[in-house]
Amino acid sequence: MATALYRRYRPETFAEMIGQSQVTDPLMTALRNNRVNHAYLFSGPRGCGKTTSARILARCLNCVEGPTDTPCGVCPSCVDLSRDGGGSLDVVEIDAASHGGVDDARDIRERAVFAPARDRYKIFIIDEAHMVTAGGFNALLKIVEEPPEHVKFVFATTEPDKVIGTIRSRTHHYPFRLIPPGQLIDYVGSLCASEGVEVDPGVLPLVVRAGGGSARDTLSILDQLIAGSEATRVDYERAVALLGFTHEDLLDEMVTAFGARDAAAAFSAVDRVVQVGQDPRRFVEDLLERLRDLIVVNAASVDGAAALFRGVPEDTLDRMFQQSLAFTPAELSRVADTVNTALNGMTGATAPRIHLELMVARALVPARGQASASEEPRQATAPPASRP
Repeated sequence: MATALYRRYRPETFAEMIGQSQVTDPLMTALRNNRVNHAYLFSGPRGCGKTTSARILARCLNCVEGPTDTPCGVCPSCVDLSRDGGGSLDVVEIDAASHGGVDDARDIRERAVFAPARDRYKIFIIDEAHMVTAGGFNALLKIVEEPPEHVKFVFATTEPDKVIGTIRSRTHHYPFRLIPPGQLIDYVGSLCASEGVEVDPGVLPLVVRAGGGSARDTLSILDQLIAGSEATRVDYERAVALLGFTHEDLLDEMVTAFGARDAAAAFSAVDRVVQVGQDPRRFVEDLLERLRDLIVVNAASVDGAAALFRGVPEDTLDRMFQQSLAFTPAELSRVADTVNTALNGMTGATAPRIHLELMVARALVPARGQASASEEPRQATAPPASRP
């Protein structure tokens, strides 16, 4: 049975971390200067490297050559704390979601008194730290404030505001952030090359978009696509179907209909959305993103947009540029506003198809002052005066 991608490629050094230089650079500097604090608070969105960084910090501190910013990878401590290692007795990982009470905190406090079994430090990594109860935090307060020389604490959480202030004030707080799409596209592209997997153009931007900036979520989605693909090729059609995104052809059809003010084609596209089983709200969300792309391409031209749309094939950029020429900038912005208003109104809608059709009807109505003379309301004429 194959190991998940996010486990096989979990970073083992700070240099391998991507998109978190605001955390890794200061930590590496502190390790080089031997100015490591006794307690840290790592916060940020899920899947961005908080727990991984805590393990790397533990490797750096307990490496035989440490404290060092680059663990050797061959000493017993480094091997035990590697991605394939079995763990170390001196590095204790605790899931606060199920061990966050007062009794658990007292257990940590009692274990911290004893010296490490083998390594330099005894390190407690407390994951989901926001789940620790107020009583649990208060029971930990004294040991976190004045720990023995051989003890280090790392708290990892997605909600740092729920960690009580007395604990936060005694830690060095490092905020993690979502990884930029450009870096993630390059990263997953290199992983596909390492795995010997061929990916169709346009697939990786969809994977990164679905991952939402989380490295773990992105790799999980890519792993799912690879597992469900024939041979070693990830097909665009299958990726779109599995991830639930709207197919490019359907978006092109709707945008072209808007540009040509072709009501028949626009409502035919709506019918296709329903017939293929596409979620109307997801279609409107994808259509809004396409209109945003057209606005950017129209303003920046194809050459300028290539640097903004990383991973998007050149022929797709050319097609979007041609589509944008069917609109004036004001008209393109008006249609995008109409779609955005419809998207906000579709939350919890009981009849999403009706909302979708009304959105199309509004988008096809010309802006004020653009209606042709034939479309202007006729002036009412007075009835002929009756004869006495």
